[in-house]
Amino acid sequence: MTQFAAATIGAAVVVLSFGPTPRAFWEGVLSPSATGWMLAGPMGPDPVQYWLGWSWFRRDTWRIPPGLNPNYGLELSSTIFYADIIPLIALPLKALRGLVTVEQYWGMWLLFCGMAQAVLGLRLAALCGIGVSPGGAVALLGSSALFALQPMLLMRMAGHLALAGQWTVLSALLLCFTEGRAWRRPAAWALLVGATSLVHAYLLVMVGALWAADWLRRTIAAPTTTRALEAAAVPGLALAGLWAAGFFALRAGLEAWGYGDLGFNVLAWFDSTLWGSILPPIPDLRHGESGSDYLGLGGILLLAIGASIAILRRDLGVGAALRARWPLVVVTILLALFAMTHKPSVAGVRITLFEPPPWMLALAGILRASTRFAWPLAYALLAASAILALRALGQRRAGLAALLFAALAALQLADLLPSIRHYESLVIKEPRVQPERLPDPFWDVIGKSYTRIRAVPAADRGLHWESTARFAIRHGMTTDAVYLARIDPGAIAALRETIAGQLFSGKHEPGTVYVLRDRDTLNRAHFGRDLARDPMILLDGLVVLLPGWGDRPIPGHVRLLFPPFEGLPEGTITEGVR
Repeated sequence: MTQFAAATIGAAVVVLSFGPTPRAFWEGVLSPSATGWMLAGPMGPDPVQYWLGWSWFRRDTWRIPPGLNPNYGLELSSTIFYADIIPLIALPLKALRGLVTVEQYWGMWLLFCGMAQAVLGLRLAALCGIGVSPGGAVALLGSSALFALQPMLLMRMAGHLALAGQWTVLSALLLCFTEGRAWRRPAAWALLVGATSLVHAYLLVMVGALWAADWLRRTIAAPTTTRALEAAAVPGLALAGLWAAGFFALRAGLEAWGYGDLGFNVLAWFDSTLWGSILPPIPDLRHGESGSDYLGLGGILLLAIGASIAILRRDLGVGAALRARWPLVVVTILLALFAMTHKPSVAGVRITLFEPPPWMLALAGILRASTRFAWPLAYALLAASAILALRALGQRRAGLAALLFAALAALQLADLLPSIRHYESLVIKEPRVQPERLPDPFWDVIGKSYTRIRAVPAADRGLHWESTARFAIRHGMTTDAVYLARIDPGAIAALRETIAGQLFSGKHEPGTVYVLRDRDTLNRAHFGRDLARDPMILLDGLVVLLPGWGDRPIPGHVRLLFPPFEGLPEGTITEGVR
């Protein structure tokens, strides 16, 4: 019953963040047909990317590897792994597409993540052995609420939805904190690491590192043949999951800018700028990941209580526990150091410790948003602090423990509630189904006349990518208007050159309509087109080339374009190559 109550707490946090009522949450977020909250825009472009990637993937045939998704991006396409659509769910749902139609599953995913986070927070705190008295149950549920009300989690629910799967990290910590029996421990690790490989690469690195720490500890204590088999089986399952999701299909473009610029601020756990409403903010070098590492007032006070108990109560065996699990200590610290990068920042001041060679920066750039790698240490310290506080109070003072953790959870909620309400406002006001970005009826005529739409010049998340891609999926077309987590820059350059040559020569691809995104492309397309057959129009703020249209009618309200192409609305094209 206590775990059920914890799951209810986790569900309540998710509903509060998106609802605010269960009915509003069901209708606006949880329902598989509710897509408006993902396509609205205030949560950023990532949810749109997820929905588009899934929409093409579920309609496509099965391929090898199963995660290939060629219709989303054409020559720029890769796999569902790089569309961040959670292959752990996408692959089985595609297999069931003949039985169920699921427009989106991210609402269900977020609800599960919140519930799992709360249950695992309770299970970690329960390692204190406080028992199942009413006071002990309340204390454990308070700890559960502290884990569910973590900005590390809530921030990801507002955009990077796959990264809300931080229950994978908590599961790994639970395995590290406990002893397993015979084959059950290797099996649990294999299942967890394999599943995480189908969720997100960042989470896989964290969980894989925690497995390595636990495996090393157990191997040093009792080296057996089972340990050797585990050392091969667990990474093998991770590689198999990565292969199935399509990780290895991308030959270039894994590295990216940002390592050293998206690092962990040494004081980030205490920086309330984005999420807190009680503590004063701390100066920081703001970037896209800033503010998400705040622990909340309740979490900070719990760390302070845990640190005080560790210092004052030597009888609780803190030193012995640290020595017994030294690989876990080392791994979580190393992950935190990677999060800080070679240019750590403290209160807005960046210190460059050294300059890594270019090859090392390129390799680290695969995991450029490095601040996330402080999560295992943060969660480990929160769990350890909860265990210490509950052990120090003991079963005889379970009532006091209940008061303490209820107060910490209440402070956490009070501190975060204004920001939670803000994120809720981004979602709840949106319609269940988002209106089309390109509403002109003539688009329907175009969609019936062509099978492919290109956005030129090719780019990742280029101008009008979302409008173009949503139009394409509505009409069952393929497109190179794409946004992916990683993309091959060589493929972009090659496609730009190819399409530029086709437009300039007038040798257009059969069945293809073109959205022209910059002035240079517009001029090339005009030079190569047949004025009698290939009209160029302005439609809903997009410049569109209709090869082979001929004498078919074009509505009178649609503007035909001719040189010098002046007076185009702002944002229609860019002046240079984007």
